[in-house]
Amino acid sequence: MHSFSNLISYVVDFNIDSITQTENDIVKKLETCASTPLVLGLKTLQYQIAIVAIGMFSVFDAYLQKTLKCENGFQTAKKNLLDNNQNDLVSRFDIITAAINVLKHGKGKSYEYLLSIKKDLPFKIKLPNDSHFHEGDVSEIDTLIQIDLTFLNECKEVIKETCKVLQIHD
Repeated sequence: MHSFSNLISYVVDFNIDSITQTENDIVKKLETCASTPLVLGLKTLQYQIAIVAIGMFSVFDAYLQKTLKCENGFQTAKKNLLDNNQNDLVSRFDIITAAINVLKHGKGKSYEYLLSIKKDLPFKIKLPNDSHFHEGDVSEIDTLIQIDLTFLNECKEVIKETCKVLQIHD
């Protein structure tokens, strides 16, 4: 049987390959024909990244609850990571879980937290008065954080490293 973190890696890698191939196909078609369905295709890929990231962390929370036998998987995992002197991983974990919360819920405590550390983020965050990340980018979706394949990979890596440190490999 494959471990949870390996399965998550397969899912993310599969999605990245699929998104990359589809995006390349769309961009190639856009070179000769600018049509609404192609633009919608690019937006769809952005939503796919958001949905995969949100879903991955939702399933991860349930996995942690079951494996760590607790009610709050993220809180228990963070405590265990801190107990193992994994401060850098806890920081990355906090950033990604806050980003996932912002993707799911919009403005709130997680958004304010990310704004407070915006210089240290591995992604861009939309400031309160911003309406776009890149003016004129037709593929941009309306999110408060800019997500891309690098973001998806970071989500995967945080899960893998957390599982490794906590020694949970079912």
